[in-house]
Amino acid sequence: MSIPLNRRRFIRTASSAGAITIVARSALGGKGFVSANDKITMAHIGMGTQGFSELGTLLEDPNIQIVAVCDPNKDSNDYVEWGKGGIRKKISEYLNKPSWRQGMKGCPGGRDVGREVVETYYANHRGKESFKGCAAYADFRELLENEKDIDAVKIMTPDHLHATISIAAMKQGLHVLMHKPIANRMYEGRLVLETARKYDRRTHLLAYGSGSKNEMIAQKIKQGAIGTLREIHNWTNRPVWPQYSEIPTERPPVPAGFDWELWLGPEKERHYHPHYTHTVFRGWYDFGGGSMADMGIYSLWPVFTALNFEAAESAQAWQTHTCFIDDNVSKKRKNDFAFPTACTLRFRFAAKGDAPGLELFWYDGGMKPRLPQEIEQHDIALEREGILFIGDDGMILADFRGDAPSIYRQAKIEPLVLDEAADQATNRLSRWIDACRGGKPSPGDFLNAASITDTVNLGAVALRAETKVQFDSKTMKITNESSANQYLYREYRKGWEL
Repeated sequence: MSIPLNRRRFIRTASSAGAITIVARSALGGKGFVSANDKITMAHIGMGTQGFSELGTLLEDPNIQIVAVCDPNKDSNDYVEWGKGGIRKKISEYLNKPSWRQGMKGCPGGRDVGREVVETYYANHRGKESFKGCAAYADFRELLENEKDIDAVKIMTPDHLHATISIAAMKQGLHVLMHKPIANRMYEGRLVLETARKYDRRTHLLAYGSGSKNEMIAQKIKQGAIGTLREIHNWTNRPVWPQYSEIPTERPPVPAGFDWELWLGPEKERHYHPHYTHTVFRGWYDFGGGSMADMGIYSLWPVFTALNFEAAESAQAWQTHTCFIDDNVSKKRKNDFAFPTACTLRFRFAAKGDAPGLELFWYDGGMKPRLPQEIEQHDIALEREGILFIGDDGMILADFRGDAPSIYRQAKIEPLVLDEAADQATNRLSRWIDACRGGKPSPGDFLNAASITDTVNLGAVALRAETKVQFDSKTMKITNESSANQYLYREYRKGWEL
C-alpha cells in the first residue's frame, strides 16, 4: 500500500499575480468543502471492467483529481469484458502506450493497474501541475481512514458493497458518485438515503440521464397523449452473463494478490470461486441485483421521476427453473440463491390523487410482452430491448431508453414528437460537480432514486418468495407472507453490520 498523502495534490495558482494560495480546508468549510475554483479530489473504489470503461471521463475532467484507488485485487487478467481485448486497448489509450501488455491473455484489472493509469495519464496531460502521486489500497476502510484530504469517492464495486462503502464515506463527510444500484437489499437502500439526508452529502447515481427520452415520453403522457396510463412494459436482453443454477462445490485457490475476505465484505462466509466475482456477481442474490438492477434503473428511473411514482404496493414474479436427476427421478431445483435465466415481474402501484393505479411489467432473459392488437396488426418486430406505454386512448412504443417513439391509436401509427429537454447538462457529471461546489443537488441525487430502488429490490423479494408479495412501504414489511421479510435484509458477517 502506498504511503497516504494528507494534503491537496494540486496547488492552485492565482492567475492575476502568479501567487500561490494555500488555505486550510478547515478554514473554508470543513471536510467535503469544495470551492468554486478547486478541483474535487476523489478516491476511485473498484478497478474492474466497468471502472476502467468509465475512467476516461474522470481523467479528462479538469474539475476532478483522482488521488487514490482501491480494490481487493492487486493486478490480474481474469476479468470479464464485452469485447475481446477492449479493456486492454482502452487502458493502453489512457497510458498512450499502444503496446502495453500486448499479447497478454485475458482482461486486465486491479488497483495497481488503476494507479499506473492515473499517474501516467496525469503526467502526460497535466505535467505542469504539481500532482504528487496516486495512493493504492486494498481495503476501502483504510483509504477512508488515511486519506484525510479527499472530497469524494466514486464507487464501482459489486452491488453488495455499495451501501457499506457509501454509508462509510458519507459519515466521513465525503460526497459520493456511484454506479447503480444504490443497494441490493431494500433495508440497505433506505439506510443509504437516510445517511445522505443526515450528513447532507452531494450524491449522484450514474444511471441518471441515460433514459431521459423516457422521461420526455412520460411528460407527454401526463399531458394526455394516450389518455389515462394503465400499463408500462419494459424488457431487456439481459442477462448477458452466465446465470448459475447451482452453488459451486469446487474449492479453487484464491488467486495471488486477491483478498477474498475484503471482496466478500458484509456477506456471509463461503469459499472463493470465480463464478461469484468479476461481472458474474450480478447473477447472485447475495452479490448482485439481477437484470432489473443492471438495466431497469436506466430506463425506468426517468419514468418514475416524471410520474412521481412511490413504492409499489405489490410484486409478483414468473421465472424459469432448472431440474436435476436424483435417484432416477427428475426434480425441480429449489433456488433462492441466484436470479433466474429469465423472468417476468409485475408491480402494482396504488392510485394517487386523480391518477388511478397502474401496473408495471418487467421482462428479461429474452422475454417480451404480448403486443396489443393495435400494434401487432402493423407487423411490428420488437427490438431486443424496449418500452411500451398503454393508455385508454393509445399506446407508445419506443426503444429501451425512449428513442424513436411511435404512438398507436386504433389503425393509426405516427411518430411521437418530443419536446426539447429544458435543462441539458454539459456532461454526465456536471450537475454533481456543481452540487459539490455548493450548488443545488443533482437530479441524479440518491434521494430522487428512492422509489426505483425500492421497486428493484422488491422484485428480487418476489422472485425469492415465489409468490405474490404485498408491501407496506411505511413499515417496510411484506404483509401477506411473513417469511419473505428476510429477503429485505442481509445476513451480515461479524464486524460488517449496518
